[in-house]
Amino acid sequence: MGNIKTDAILDTKGLTCPVPVLKAKKALDNLSPGQVLGVYATDPITKHDIPALIKRLGHELIQINEEENGVIEFFIRK
Repeated sequence: MGNIKTDAILDTKGLTCPVPVLKAKKALDNLSPGQVLGVYATDPITKHDIPALIKRLGHELIQINEEENGVIEFFIRK
């Protein structure tokens, strides 16, 4: 997770799209403006779909990390 402070974590490892995107939207709906959500996913399609969701909702994608074990980390500020 590095040094990014998160207010909530969503683990969608092992789930395939669109489930990680739907869960990310629901998690973001529960956050206050300015809070940060960390999302962990393994479906490669999330590398396109989650940034598209964030752009559509008007949130900020702080960082994406792709780990060697296939886990993709997204850090989103609402």
